[in-house]
Amino acid sequence: MHIHILGICGTFMGGLAALAREAGHRVTGCDLGVYPPMSHQLRALGIELIEGYSVDQLQLKPDVFVVGNVVSRSRLPDGMPKYPLMEAILDAGAPYTSGPQWLSEHVLQGRHVLAVAGTHGKTTTTAMLAWILESAGLQPGFLVGGVPLNFGVSAQLGSGRYFVIEADEFDTALFDKRSKFVHYRPRTVILNNLEFDHADIFDNLAAIERQFHHLVRTIPSTGRIVVNDLEESLARVLHQGCWSEVRSFGSAVADFTAQGEPHAFDVVQAGRTVARLEWGLGGVHNQLNALAAIAAADHVGVSPAVAVNALAKFQNVKRRMEVRARVAWGRPLATGETAAAVTVYDDFAHHPTAMRTTINGLRRQVGAARILAVFEPRSNTMKLGAMKSQLPWSLEESDLAFCHAGGLDWNAHQALASMSDRAHVASNVDAVVQQVMARVRPGDHILCMSNGGFGGIHQKLVDALQLS
Repeated sequence: MHIHILGICGTFMGGLAALAREAGHRVTGCDLGVYPPMSHQLRALGIELIEGYSVDQLQLKPDVFVVGNVVSRSRLPDGMPKYPLMEAILDAGAPYTSGPQWLSEHVLQGRHVLAVAGTHGKTTTTAMLAWILESAGLQPGFLVGGVPLNFGVSAQLGSGRYFVIEADEFDTALFDKRSKFVHYRPRTVILNNLEFDHADIFDNLAAIERQFHHLVRTIPSTGRIVVNDLEESLARVLHQGCWSEVRSFGSAVADFTAQGEPHAFDVVQAGRTVARLEWGLGGVHNQLNALAAIAAADHVGVSPAVAVNALAKFQNVKRRMEVRARVAWGRPLATGETAAAVTVYDDFAHHPTAMRTTINGLRRQVGAARILAVFEPRSNTMKLGAMKSQLPWSLEESDLAFCHAGGLDWNAHQALASMSDRAHVASNVDAVVQQVMARVRPGDHILCMSNGGFGGIHQKLVDALQLS
């Protein structure tokens, strides 16, 4: 089969392309931003990439066009379509489908799907679960919205029965406004947490809860729903109707709980200690992610003891509290030298709750050392200003905060006013770097948070630190 993917360089569609190629299909694709690292990864797999959405791609005559949810019927200021290829596909009556639908029919069919849903922690928890099954010898397939460091790739077909997938609630395509995850038909599902997000798609939290319940409706009676017992929103979802086995985690009375600090804790199942995990990750959020993955793996016969063994070797996901550099004052850090180091981190956090959780995790690691939180409100929800009032709360445990406010329609100065002189705002990345450099001290921790490339700010900070 020849498939041509529209929006191929997105995280999900790029992973789908890799899976299709591994399965032996001919894969081509196009996007507006064909650039590294995704372009290098795809071309290395023998996938032909085309810049833009030109009409002449119709002449490729694939068996089916697979349309990513980035594609719309919107028009440019001059009245021309933004995605002319999509218009040509519709005019020609050419065959097309969505990414989730193609994945369901050609990759997930006949496999035991383990899906990880939630507002936060999907990528990390999916990576944990895939690594647990891999370590247990089950040779799972997976599709993760990031690069798990244990695997080095975001997607793998796998030769076993199981397939682990990050299941997000984004809409499927311009012609299918259901959430992506309703296509996956999992037998095991993790509901990690649920808050309001994606303000450009959903009107309110109730609308997202309704989509989560659509997912619940697809779980067979012999399936398992692993649910965060600390989340009232998820309790409301299950209250709408549940027809499957439920296992809870998180609360003191849940089926799976933790006793101890996030970096070293006992796993307690049904009131009995079944394993102990000591690992390199910190933060209560990762402790909860681990419990969710352990409970899901338990459903397919992997014991908590085996799961914990795997998690002890779990290396996290790229761009999750990833240390980009430790720099001594004015020069690269010598081996073993730490006293005067400034540490620069890269993290994917962009929702206020995720930002607060990430900062809290770092605070637990570094104690009284100063944390400089550098962030950009880049997601559609944040650009709309739907959660701007939560920013001071999300940044509470940082010592200083630096906001890249370029392109916002709301006033970041006003949103951060309650933080007084702890908060700084700039309209471009270079100005943010200057603000940070004017205030950084030896021993500081600079935490950069964005769901995009952030204009290469990480390397710019490292370069500036080495030259200071």
